[in-house]
Amino acid sequence: MKTKDQLIESLLDLAFAEDIGDGDHTTLSTIPADAKGRSRLIIKEEGVLSGTDMALRVIHKIDPEVKTEVFIKDGTYVRPGDIVFTAEGSTRSLLMAERTLLNIMQRMSGIATMTAKYQKQLDGLHTKVLDTRKTTPGMRIMEKEAVACGGGTNHRIGLFDMILIKDNHIDFAGGIEKAIDRANDYCKSTGKDLKIEVEVRSLDDIRRVMAHGGVNRIMFDNFTPELTKEAVELVGGKYETESSGGITIENLRAYGEAGVDFISVGALTHSVKGLDMSFKAF
Repeated sequence: MKTKDQLIESLLDLAFAEDIGDGDHTTLSTIPADAKGRSRLIIKEEGVLSGTDMALRVIHKIDPEVKTEVFIKDGTYVRPGDIVFTAEGSTRSLLMAERTLLNIMQRMSGIATMTAKYQKQLDGLHTKVLDTRKTTPGMRIMEKEAVACGGGTNHRIGLFDMILIKDNHIDFAGGIEKAIDRANDYCKSTGKDLKIEVEVRSLDDIRRVMAHGGVNRIMFDNFTPELTKEAVELVGGKYETESSGGITIENLRAYGEAGVDFISVGALTHSVKGLDMSFKAF
């Protein structure tokens, strides 16, 4: 399995391949090879910053000789006119890095900004906003990092670092109890130390899980806030609880007030507007 760094390197290789290809011919034809320049990352819209480290990685992958200076850290609330960092070196390198670093930073900052808005709705409550696997293919590591920058909490990275028994697993396995038993047997036989979460669709499902045991967290799928309150009381703190499905920023607070520990929100990563910014010469 690839490490985080290897995944990021693979993504950058693909980004350069699709954008630069066999060369930035506009830059190569108009800018002398020995030309030097300076550029700065300028914020044009209010939001939460994320992706600066990735942007610098883009620049230095293209040209390790480019000098950079960072003024604002990721996770900071930024406003129009703020200068995040400067870069100085080969003009050709700065121009080739521009679009890729902006694509990454704009998306990551948009996700961080969205996450901060959702988490703010839960001020004063113990409930945490979770991300999901509804991410841009290839960009999951970056997008989940952006969620953390915005004050959210990361759910599992993928299918490999947690067992999440959903409705289809339960139906194919022949019931909740069988699915839970098989998951625990699998962990024992493979020596994998994985947390087990199970999705439930009714209060009766919760009662069955409570009677059977063998899980770490119970996910309430498409419960109303009122039903969620009953569900939380039924679990009684024995397991972690999570709400999922049909949750918007308008009803998020109601779910939090129902007492659930986590609320997973796909919109943090699948319905995001990038934060406006530019990488300009100065």
